[in-house]
Amino acid sequence: MGRLSILSPRHNLSPFAQGADGYVTAPGPEPYVALASTAAVAGAGCSFNQDDIYALEPNNRPGVVRVDGTGRAGRFADLPGGLLPDGIAFDDVGRFDHRLLVTATAQNETVLFALDCLGAVTTLTAHAPRMEGGIAVAPDSFGSFAGDLVAPDEQSGRIFAIDPAGHATTLAKSGLPSGGDIGVESAGFVPPAFGPSVVAYVADRRSPGNPHPGTDSILELSGTDLARASVHAGDLLMASEGGAQTIVVQCHASCTVRHIADGPRTTHAEGHITFLDDAA
Repeated sequence: MGRLSILSPRHNLSPFAQGADGYVTAPGPEPYVALASTAAVAGAGCSFNQDDIYALEPNNRPGVVRVDGTGRAGRFADLPGGLLPDGIAFDDVGRFDHRLLVTATAQNETVLFALDCLGAVTTLTAHAPRMEGGIAVAPDSFGSFAGDLVAPDEQSGRIFAIDPAGHATTLAKSGLPSGGDIGVESAGFVPPAFGPSVVAYVADRRSPGNPHPGTDSILELSGTDLARASVHAGDLLMASEGGAQTIVVQCHASCTVRHIADGPRTTHAEGHITFLDDAA
C-alpha cells in the first residue's frame, strides 16, 4: 500500500496525508510524485499551489492525484485509458509554460502530456521513444537542451530530450548496463545553490525476488563527495535501477557522461534523484 512521508534534514521520517481524506495507492506500478512549481501558467491564467504534491495514479483509472499542504488528497486529472503513467515532473524553467509534465507508456512508445493548473490535459506527442522513471526539465545552463524534458530509457541505456513541440532527441548514452529493472532509471538536476551541505537522495525500493531486491530505504550522496567528483550546479545526475550506478551528465556545446558512484549491489533505485540542504 503506497503512502507519503516527510523526510527531515535530520533524516527523520514522519507520516503525511494519512487521515480520512489522505493519500493511498494500491500495490503495483510506481506512483511517482512531484512537488508543485508556483510560477504562473500563462496559458491558463493561474498557478499551481505551493506545497501541493502531484502523484501518478497508474492503477485502474490512469490519472494524477493532488495532495495539498494539509494532507487532503483528491483527483486532479484523468488520462486516457489503456496507458501506464510512469513519469512526472514540473517545468520550473518555463519552456513548457510551467505546466506539469507526465509520461505514459502505450504499445512500447511514450506519450507526453502537459497539464495546466486547471487540470486541462494536452498531448505534446504520442510517439516518443520508450522512457520512464525520474524525468526532469533541464535548467537554462544545460547547453542546447536547456528547458527540454530529459528522460531515461532503461531498456536501451539512452537518455532522451523532448522539446515543447514533442520532438525527441538522443542526448547521450548512459554507458550503464541496460535492461528491465537494471538500466538507467533515476534522474535529477543539481540545484543552483549547490554546496558541501547539499545531499542527493534516491529511493531504494524493496522488490522481493528481484536480482536487486532493495531495502525500502533512502540512499544519499553527499555534496562533498559530489564536489570531489567535479559535479557542479546544473549538472544532471542519473542512476541505474540495479545497484544505483550513478553518472553525471554535463552539457555545454556537447554532452559528456562520467561514472561517479555506485550504491550497494542489492539496490533497486526508483524515481527522482532529489536534493536537500542538510544545513537548512
